[in-house]
Amino acid sequence: MVFENIVIVGNQQHTQSLLQTACSTMLVADDVSEAADIIGTNDPDLVIFDNAFGPEEITDFLNHQNLSIKAPPVVVLNHDNDNGYSSQHYDNTPIAGYIRHDDPDSDITSALKNLFYNKNEDEYLDFFCSDIAANAGIVGKSKAMAHTLKMTETVAKSNCNPVLVIGKTGTGKEGIAKAVHDIRHNNDNFIAINCAALTATLLESELFGHIKGAFTGADKNKTGLFEAAQGGTLFLDEISEMSQDLQAKLLRVLQEKKFRRVGDTKDILCTATIVASSNRNLKQEVQQNRFRQDLYYRLNICPIIIAPLSHPKRKDDIKLLAQYFLKTSTICPHSTPASFTKLALESLTEHDWPGNVRELQNAVDRSILIETTDKIGLSSIIFDPDIDDDYTEANETKCMGRLKDLSIANAEKELIAKALKHTNWQKTKAAMALGITRATLYSKVKQYDLKQDSTAESKPIEVCA
Repeated sequence: MVFENIVIVGNQQHTQSLLQTACSTMLVADDVSEAADIIGTNDPDLVIFDNAFGPEEITDFLNHQNLSIKAPPVVVLNHDNDNGYSSQHYDNTPIAGYIRHDDPDSDITSALKNLFYNKNEDEYLDFFCSDIAANAGIVGKSKAMAHTLKMTETVAKSNCNPVLVIGKTGTGKEGIAKAVHDIRHNNDNFIAINCAALTATLLESELFGHIKGAFTGADKNKTGLFEAAQGGTLFLDEISEMSQDLQAKLLRVLQEKKFRRVGDTKDILCTATIVASSNRNLKQEVQQNRFRQDLYYRLNICPIIIAPLSHPKRKDDIKLLAQYFLKTSTICPHSTPASFTKLALESLTEHDWPGNVRELQNAVDRSILIETTDKIGLSSIIFDPDIDDDYTEANETKCMGRLKDLSIANAEKELIAKALKHTNWQKTKAAMALGITRATLYSKVKQYDLKQDSTAESKPIEVCA
């Protein structure tokens, strides 16, 4: 299977049947107007135009849609592989490829794999906004991440020094620092140090270096990180944890572009790009006298801000990150599940992720170890092992009590009514959520005599995984 869900534009039944094995969910649009509505509400992985549409219609569709940076790729089925407009890009959605479809038994699924899978590594590559993000390992295509990467590129291509990166724990601040480095100093050293991991005295010696005899135990000269990073990048992680005395010495380096080894009187020119990060609000730290105001203003030239996964504009990245971690995980190399169930992905998306990307990666690795099938299900998604393990048995008993008096027919009726209410009676979307065809949904609505007004009074059932 290649994709979770795809949108097919066109009503050729044979084409639809050929594509059944290429996805877990297929949505069909009869024309470009319906396709735009489906894309706007369902966030598909791929859009396929069958050969009933000509270049003009497809070009007009691509040019007039309000497509974001996370817009799905578009594939065109045709008879003659006409690439007359294949090199054109429409905003952020180029036509990803053309598939010849003049043979009734065309192997469309294999053709899609050739388009979207790396032939050497057999991995789906559409996890990154840009080459810059891919080189730095920054997964995400949400509007928030696109904005962050655009700011990263702008700052990296300027002479801005120092560079400040702000983001909560686990959001990937070091990845942004590496992206700045890759753009500005690709062939030089990238050196990172966590300011919270060392005492003030040890951190000063690590940063500035020292000469022999500078203090007890200094039996030889030591090159500091400012010197080791010359011409490259020095990343100061969690700079808010640095002592105020050391903050004052750092400020001088940033202002004078010079530093001295501990115990020395000779100035050394600092040519490194200094990238500092913090998971704290530095402005509040200044107000509470925990961070120097002058250093704050020196750092705060054009800050790069990374939104947490709980931010509404970052939520779209959760599914993408989960799939990326599943494909790249090495925690269980001999038997890794191939994908997630839809309910498992929904549960990941709804979680707040206080530990952000790092917590999500741990959750995916945990699910890989727990899952015994080829698809990670809802029962293998455990957000807090200490808590979940304590109440799993009691929770299962409670769920059985809730469901014991329900018949299958009543449960089906309530579930369909709930799906229709949740989608505001958009039957295509409701059918997709239920995992049934539109025809089956119409039949069930008629069978249970469901009316649009009645769903407001429908009593939802609680279902436990």
